[in-house]
Amino acid sequence: MHVVVLGTGMIGTTVVREIAKSEDIDMVTAVDGFQKRIDMCLQAADHSKVVGKLAELQTEADIYNVLKEADVAIACLPHSLSFTAIRAAIAAKCSIVDLVGSQFAEKVELESQAKKAGITIVPGCGVAPGITNFLAARGIEMLDEADEAVMVCGGLPKHPLPPLWYQVVFRLESVMGLYTRPALAAENGELVECPPLSGLETITFPDPVGECEAVITDAHSAAHTLKDKVKNIYEKTVRYAGHWSKMSVLAELGFLEKDAIEVDGKLISPVAFTQKILEPKLRGQSKEDITVLRVSVKGKKDGMKTRYTWEMVNNFDHERDITSMARTTAIPAMLTAQWIATGRLDERGVLPMEKIMIGKRFKPFMEELKGYGIEIEFQQERR
Repeated sequence: MHVVVLGTGMIGTTVVREIAKSEDIDMVTAVDGFQKRIDMCLQAADHSKVVGKLAELQTEADIYNVLKEADVAIACLPHSLSFTAIRAAIAAKCSIVDLVGSQFAEKVELESQAKKAGITIVPGCGVAPGITNFLAARGIEMLDEADEAVMVCGGLPKHPLPPLWYQVVFRLESVMGLYTRPALAAENGELVECPPLSGLETITFPDPVGECEAVITDAHSAAHTLKDKVKNIYEKTVRYAGHWSKMSVLAELGFLEKDAIEVDGKLISPVAFTQKILEPKLRGQSKEDITVLRVSVKGKKDGMKTRYTWEMVNNFDHERDITSMARTTAIPAMLTAQWIATGRLDERGVLPMEKIMIGKRFKPFMEELKGYGIEIEFQQERR
């Protein structure tokens, strides 16, 4: 089996290094547009199965050319290239696991093409969306009647610094969308859009995290696929206390607007200006991080009010020298690609995690996550 990894940043490198260890994988091609990144990836992987390939990954033709001889691809690319990568995979008849969960409605329209090509497409396969989605689906599956599912997740610096108590792990442009885009959710079985930065609540996690805040962010595929099974479903993103209120002030003052304004005769986008100002202040002084997750599903089981809760506090991986966010994002994607390659996941079409990692697959997948240090605690409350 030949696996291609598109993008060799922090997550892509983690994927390459771990999937190369699989006895079922014969070859791993690490593809990027920058030779320096490829060289760093090859050094980190240090495996004879891994080869590097320098290639542009900007168009469908670019990506098709690197996938046409592969069996499975894992896309670790920016949001803007997600749909392009999936279309290229269909053309190449190559199954693909994509970290990006956006544009699900457009992606699911490719269902018939994916089935005709005989491939599996798994969109939004990371920690959130990804792990959070199939935990919510599992909770709904376990109940007789599901009222609400809330998926909470966030990446936090271990050593937060003022003024925003946050540091960027990946691309700031992806983070900025949390402050500016309406958030998709489902209420009473119908899709709804919630205003950016809405639904602010205080939420507490075990030490060393403590008190945090969360706001509603996009529920991606889960809003579409689970809305007929649960009355309400939301995703929320966690930050340390005070972060969201400060970003709300910037939004209220217009600093997050996209439309260009004239300043001294030049047109400037306020959000682009803000991003440029914020980026150096969000780099932090340590790469150590913590990823928190809590998925809560409530309803009725055997006539009793029941709540199922899964919780995770995941720390920086000193053994592999990778961030918690890289581990919790890369490992689900890597394992899912491995399951496709070995035939353990043999359905065809567009299949988000909440459709595939439930039922009989749930426990084995959770055990494999645990084997990579992603331990998620479960609690049941009934009354």
